[in-house]
Amino acid sequence: MSESARDVRLYGEGLTLAYDERVVASALDVSIPDGSFTVIVGPNACGKSTLLKALSRMIRPRAGTVRLDAAPISSYSAKEVARLLGLLPQTSTAPGGITVGDLVARGRYPHQRLLRQWSAADEDAVVAAMEMTSVRALADRFVEELSGGQRQRVWLAMVLAQQTGILLLDEPTTYLDLAHQVEVLDLCWDLHRGRGHTLVLVLHDLNQACRYATHLIVMKDGRIAAQGDPARIVTAELVEEVFGLPCRIIPDPEVGTPLVVPAARPDDPRRLGAVGPVKTAPAGTHRG
Repeated sequence: MSESARDVRLYGEGLTLAYDERVVASALDVSIPDGSFTVIVGPNACGKSTLLKALSRMIRPRAGTVRLDAAPISSYSAKEVARLLGLLPQTSTAPGGITVGDLVARGRYPHQRLLRQWSAADEDAVVAAMEMTSVRALADRFVEELSGGQRQRVWLAMVLAQQTGILLLDEPTTYLDLAHQVEVLDLCWDLHRGRGHTLVLVLHDLNQACRYATHLIVMKDGRIAAQGDPARIVTAELVEEVFGLPCRIIPDPEVGTPLVVPAARPDDPRRLGAVGPVKTAPAGTHRG
């Protein structure tokens, strides 16, 4: 076990991840700092979601070990894992005709046993989860009636009802408009900062990742290209190496975190310092 692994609850060592004969990632060493807001980023098909699935025990590594509280995660039952960490998959589909309250209540399933059925503690956990995510007023609404942002908060409430200290969220902002993306990420930040949850998110937007993450894992071609504090590791050289995008890194004017500004083409007349006037569309003409 590495020195850093002794200080974390969830980590993987020497991971090779594969689907049948297709190896997605190999020789991965990754640790999730306790109490961190960890974000995994990288180009499409680089292994981000596969790594998250391995960390949550959804898939078994072909080689290496994922450990949770020092024990191999494979040694736990599914219910035991669900009592220790919560997972929101990339695609979640609610059964037809289910209400918000009933869906959130499903988060208590890992705590149900033959001789321990629904209790006041379960009810309290469901109510608290709905209050944290601001969906308690929607408890009697059908999930399919809700907007995308509301539905995502409901799914988060279900995961929170599990009452785990570690939350793994696979692309929780996918298909949401910008305002709802920020709403979901702000909620995640509140869970991290205000309630001490350890969060692990897969995100596509590098600027959002830099703004919210306290620990960033950057992947490329099934390997980890860099990991650490975004302010320390995110450089123009790293972005071009991993994403193939020439850019500048400037401080986010709101919070000071790294902000990636893609470079304009050399022949783009809008470039600062470009020679010649910038062509504009005639009045009344719609561009795009």
